[in-house]
Amino acid sequence: MIRGRASKFGDNISTDHITPGRLAHLRSNLPELAKHVLEDADPTFASRVEKGDFIVAGSNFGLGSSREHAPLVIKMAGVSAILAKSVARIFFRNAINLGLPVLICDTDNIDDGDELEVDLATGTVNNITKANQLTFGKLPEVMLRILDEGGLVPYIQKYGDFKL
Repeated sequence: MIRGRASKFGDNISTDHITPGRLAHLRSNLPELAKHVLEDADPTFASRVEKGDFIVAGSNFGLGSSREHAPLVIKMAGVSAILAKSVARIFFRNAINLGLPVLICDTDNIDDGDELEVDLATGTVNNITKANQLTFGKLPEVMLRILDEGGLVPYIQKYGDFKL
């Protein structure tokens, strides 16, 4: 069970919104880059995000380049999961590989600041603020195990290979 506040974004949040190209010189200093996460979409996000919070977005989250820095700095900033109507395929895989859950669901009834509780095992999101529930497509068991270990590299280090 994961609990935190929602930070709401719209459609088409690109990897350049997440990690602006003008900050490419910080790619070797990820903690510093994380201080600027999503500043082109919301200049206040990095200063107000708290450990466990959620990014809630519309359609096509993470479009653009395939750089792994984008989901990594989101995770480093303390975000526990991303909920979106749809996500760019490569962003989705990068996020899962880095241990950041990405959940595809209808986010229309979640507002900025809503308190959410997510159960990855059951595929449910409880909006505590609004006293309602929504569902997302359950993640395959192997993805849940990768997320439990903190990402693909820690999973392989522990198990040596996929155990289906």
